[in-house]
Amino acid sequence: MEAEGYRCRSSRHIESGQSAVPSSVLFSAGLLGNVLALLLLGQHRRRSRSSPGGRPPRVSAFYVLVTALAVTDLLGKCLISPMVLAAYAYNRSLSQLGPSVRGEEQPGVLCRLFAFLMAFFGLAPTLLLLAMALECWLSLGHPYFYRRHLTRRLGAALGPAAAGLCALFCALPLLGFGEPMQYCPGTWCFIRMAGGGAGQLGFPVLYASLMGLLVLAIVACNVSSMRQLYGMARRQPRRGTPPAPAAPRMEELDHLVLLALMTVLFTVCSLPLIIRAYMGAFAADFNENADLSALRFLSVNSIVDPWVFIIFRTSVFRSFVRRVCRR
Repeated sequence: MEAEGYRCRSSRHIESGQSAVPSSVLFSAGLLGNVLALLLLGQHRRRSRSSPGGRPPRVSAFYVLVTALAVTDLLGKCLISPMVLAAYAYNRSLSQLGPSVRGEEQPGVLCRLFAFLMAFFGLAPTLLLLAMALECWLSLGHPYFYRRHLTRRLGAALGPAAAGLCALFCALPLLGFGEPMQYCPGTWCFIRMAGGGAGQLGFPVLYASLMGLLVLAIVACNVSSMRQLYGMARRQPRRGTPPAPAAPRMEELDHLVLLALMTVLFTVCSLPLIIRAYMGAFAADFNENADLSALRFLSVNSIVDPWVFIIFRTSVFRSFVRRVCRR
């Protein structure tokens, strides 16, 4: 049953009938989207520095975290996609391109690296989204604490800290807790999610549980921020000139809507992997096609995220969102 479930585990060539066109299109879309998002963020930073009238406003920690998210997604595309394209170009599987020194039955060096990068770039954006949700929640519910303690320097430090924690956690399969596995058509590798003992299935269950808890924490922060914004809107006078803090609240509303869109996108993209990890561990489900679809969903998140940010930054879309929220 195990051999039937993971038929490409030791394959040396890519399955016939596969094309590199979808991978190339997704790589190009992700590369272009993240580069454009970083250009927009750089433009926002220059405008903040050159604003007239006294001291220029500081770039918020939220935008620092958004920049870290875009850089993370871009780095993931640039490190993972070339391996897939190289496998298609040479018509060899990842384990064959980077063979293992432990024998042909073991995943190759390139496959193990691919599995580590897939796990890392699936978890790191989740931590950054959580940091963005906490930043938005603190700015609305605890403004004095936010102004005093959450600085741009702290936002810049959260990115490397999240990356270090993710790297340590995702390196556990390389140390024996979990098993990297090559998936069909031979161009994907990830942690084994079905079959084996507790040492092999413990990591995917732990990984899925951690992602699920992070998603719940992000949703809880967003719901709390929405309630706080709703309370502010009810306390605001309906007629006359709005009070001075109205402008900052609109900026916080923009942050919250953007964060909510990214959260919904991430939840939709990560739920298939979470479900497959639990089904493989507790139901011994060897549906490799479903596993591959879950991995593809996870990789799509880093492609669509920057385009969500680009669309949201357009004046037409933001004006529409503000009119809807005012009503």
